[in-house]
Amino acid sequence: MVESIQELAVIAEALSSPIRVKILKMLCEKEWYVYELAKTLGISRQLLYLHLKKLEKANLVESELRLEPNDPRAKKYYKAKPFKLIIDNEIVKNLKEV
Repeated sequence: MVESIQELAVIAEALSSPIRVKILKMLCEKEWYVYELAKTLGISRQLLYLHLKKLEKANLVESELRLEPNDPRAKKYYKAKPFKLIIDNEIVKNLKEV
């Protein structure tokens, strides 16, 4: 549950971009390797990382570095974190100012 004005603002900012909502939707369906996700979305990995950073800051997604057999490089995978977002008048009225 959202408890502070700042927390709600960070989540709202993360969800204010249609591409970030699309990324979150894809990450809710399955986890993705960054390269594959960028290629599927048709955007650069650098741009994807900027979007993912906002979603991570909002605590909506998480990442994990993995080493795979026969590949000396670590690969970064992302997935959606469990969340439930409900915003109504009562919740906004009771937000803490931090």
